[in-house]
Amino acid sequence: MKYSVSCTLGYEVAEETVCLFNLQPSQFDRQVLLGENLDLSGGREIDRFTVSESGNRIFKVLAPSGKLLLKYRADVDLDPLLEDPATIKAVEPIDLPLDVLPHLNPSRFCQSDRLKAFANREFGQIERGHGSVTAICNWIHDTLEYLPGSSHGTTSAVDTIIDHAGVCRDFAHLGITMCRAMDIPARYVSSYAFRLDPPDFHAVFEAYLGGRWYLFDATRKAALDGLIRIGLGRDAAEVSFSSFFGKVEPAEMEVAITSPGRGTEVDLTTKAVSLSER
Repeated sequence: MKYSVSCTLGYEVAEETVCLFNLQPSQFDRQVLLGENLDLSGGREIDRFTVSESGNRIFKVLAPSGKLLLKYRADVDLDPLLEDPATIKAVEPIDLPLDVLPHLNPSRFCQSDRLKAFANREFGQIERGHGSVTAICNWIHDTLEYLPGSSHGTTSAVDTIIDHAGVCRDFAHLGITMCRAMDIPARYVSSYAFRLDPPDFHAVFEAYLGGRWYLFDATRKAALDGLIRIGLGRDAAEVSFSSFFGKVEPAEMEVAITSPGRGTEVDLTTKAVSLSER
């Protein structure tokens, strides 16, 4: 299925600033980049690189004081793998690949060591696998309020449980934390998301099950088989779509994703969705 994604980002720059952007879709076996275009006004691109561990594609911009405007567009061919969730079981830690093992560890926003007893009390009676991760997502969706403005850049999974509210970033962090507490590797995913209303960048997570990474969205707001992956990381600290080394204030943001070949009615519950083994 072919998708077009785009974003327009504007900033007021108070002093010369180095800017890092992670807006470009990743490229891998089931997500193929067909073409892309970047327009910059008020700054110049000085470098572009791909992070070897994650595949995250970063470009660096040097912006003088004034208005910085960035417009990005890409066309992507997405071919997600759809499977029966009932057949997907957890992988025992002893059998996990070495590059997956770090995703069992606590991280800055995902303090799985602090929530291990809680996770086992809530979900320990469920066989570990796609079903138990779905149960975690159901619990987050049913227990927490999705409330824009309820969290900030330092909100962690523990904070989200205490506040009983959050946004997609917080829902993803809590899902990752619960999975790791149950000895299921999990990682943070930033994306363009089909069917998200209003359109925006979207955070979901992947859990490693049955030898692959499977997508989960505890917000239930986007189509799992219409997620265009941008970045991967242990949590949001590693997958920011913009980072600045100077004084910058956001001025405008517009995000869009379209796909002429598909409709908007999507059943999110009957299939397990995977993009790649990476």
